[in-house]
Amino acid sequence: MVSTEHLQTFSYLFDEDILKAIEKVAKVKTFKKNDIIIDIGQELQYIPLLIKGNIKVLREDENGHELLLYVLEAGDTCAMSLTCCMGKSASKIRAIADEAVEVIMIPINEMQKWFHSNDSWRNFILQSYQIRFDEMLETIDTLAFMKMDERLYKYLIDHVKLSGSTTLEMTHQHIAEDLNTSRVVVSRLLKQLEKEKKIELGRNKIIILDF
Repeated sequence: MVSTEHLQTFSYLFDEDILKAIEKVAKVKTFKKNDIIIDIGQELQYIPLLIKGNIKVLREDENGHELLLYVLEAGDTCAMSLTCCMGKSASKIRAIADEAVEVIMIPINEMQKWFHSNDSWRNFILQSYQIRFDEMLETIDTLAFMKMDERLYKYLIDHVKLSGSTTLEMTHQHIAEDLNTSRVVVSRLLKQLEKEKKIELGRNKIIILDF
């Protein structure tokens, strides 16, 4: 059940009509870290509005290698899932809980109806498309123009901004999967960053020093 407290996350985005409509038709779901929220090939019945936590949105190649596209924060929705819903096609992305998350699940038929009848909802959807598009362009630029050591350091700094902490609890394998590279490469580059006094390595954690 969607409570008034849940809706406060979105009160600055939507008018009272949409907030009441969400309360009436949506439901709240929780996911643990690493739970799959949306999977590739899944027929979507709902779109997620993130209440708290972070969600990683990934693409997968034919060999099963994943690439991180962007990360959703509280107040966000996934533009890729919106596109699939509007086109009534299967999901082309995988959304995974980066930590414990709580989301409001909105039926897609309601989402489509509100898009044509409510300005605040339509503006939110269009802004979400623009934000995610800009983030995907940044991802493309990173892949095209940055060396792997630069990509790795940017990845770490982005996670500091997301978490609000300079201590990141993550494994080298976890980072390698997000950056679509090998654990050996990540370990070597992290050691180099440590020599440069930019980070300090611990057991399954990385402390960012130069931030």
